[in-house]
Amino acid sequence: MKNILYIGNKLAGKGRTATTIDILGPLLQKEGFKLRYASSVKNTNARLLHMMRLTFLSRNWAHYVLIDTYSTRNFWYAITIGRLCKSLKIKYIPILHGGNLPDRLSKNPKAIQAFINNAHTVVSPSDYLIDAFAKADFKQLVKIPNHIDLNKYSFKLRSEIQPRLLWVRSFADIYNPEMALEVLDLISENYPNAKLCMVGPNKDGSMKKCISIAAQKNLSVEFTGLLDKEDWISLSKNYDLFINTSNFDNLPVSVIEAMALGLPVISTNVGGIPFLIKNGENGFLTPPFKAVEMANHINELLENNQLVTGIAQNARQLPKISTGIKLKDYGFNYLKGNLIFRAPQFERCPNQVLYILKSLNARFYCVS
Repeated sequence: MKNILYIGNKLAGKGRTATTIDILGPLLQKEGFKLRYASSVKNTNARLLHMMRLTFLSRNWAHYVLIDTYSTRNFWYAITIGRLCKSLKIKYIPILHGGNLPDRLSKNPKAIQAFINNAHTVVSPSDYLIDAFAKADFKQLVKIPNHIDLNKYSFKLRSEIQPRLLWVRSFADIYNPEMALEVLDLISENYPNAKLCMVGPNKDGSMKKCISIAAQKNLSVEFTGLLDKEDWISLSKNYDLFINTSNFDNLPVSVIEAMALGLPVISTNVGGIPFLIKNGENGFLTPPFKAVEMANHINELLENNQLVTGIAQNARQLPKISTGIKLKDYGFNYLKGNLIFRAPQFERCPNQVLYILKSLNARFYCVS
C-alpha cells in the first residue's frame, strides 16, 4: 500500500476551520493508505519548519506528497516543500485552493512555473483555476470539484423570508467581514428588524474590529466564533439569506453548502465564484466592496417570494453538489494493493478520492 505525506494547515483542532487536509486525509486512510501529516503547529514559522523536517524524514518512506496550495502566505509553504521534494526525488501532487493564485502567475512566474512543471500531477477544484493556468500555458491540471455529502444538508425551501442574514467564514481581511456589517446597516434602513449572524474563528484580528463596529452602529449581530459543521447547519434554519463578501476566492465550500441548504446566496463575484453562481439564476453576484449593490439584491429578494423560491431551487440542482455516501458503502476493497470496485457504484465515488487513487497508480478491477 502507498505511503502519503500530506502537507497542509491541519489546524481544525487549534480553533481553526477544517480544511481539505482534515477531510481528504482521513478518507484516504479509510481506503488503506498510510498517511503522515504536516502540520498542526500553530506558529507559522514553526509550522513551515515542521513541514520541511517531516518531508526530509519521510524521503525514504513517502511514495507521494500531497500539498494543499493557497495563494497568500501559505503559498510559500507549498513552493518550499515542492522544491524540497524535487531535491529529494519524491513525487508531489499540488492541490490548488487559493483564489488569488492567478495573480501569482504574474507576480512570481518562475517560482510557480517550477512548482507546477515539476509536479507529478496537479489538481484543481475549479474551472476558474484551470482556465487561468491554461492561459499561462500550463496544461497538466486536472479538475476535481469540491464535494459535499448532500445527505447531510437538509434542504429548506423558504417561501417567505425575513431579513435574517448568515455569514460563514474565518474573520480575515481577504474575506472582508466588515462589508457584511455595512450591508446589514443598509438593510436596516428599510428593515429595522434585520439581523446578521457571523460564524467563524478570528484569524487576523478582524473579529474584534467587527464587534466594535457592530456596537458603534447598534447593529443586531451575533458572533458565534468557530462552530462545528453540524452546529452551523442547524443554526442556518433560523436564517433566510446567505452572504459571502470575499475579496479573493476559489470555489468556497461554505457557499456550496448554503446552496444545498436552500439559502439564497448573494456573493461577491471574485475568483471562481462566477463559475459556481449565475447571476439572477441560482444566486446573485456583486463586485467586491459594493455593499450598496449587495443590499439592493437582498431588498429585491425580500420583496419577491417567487424569486426566492426560484433561486433556491436552481441552486439545489447545481451539478457540483453531488450526493455522497460513506466510502464503506461504495463497494471498495483492496486485495494485494489492487483497488476493486463495483461498477454501479463507481460513478458515485467522491471525485477527489477517486482521482487521487488513480494518480497513485492503483490498479482498478471492475466486478459486476
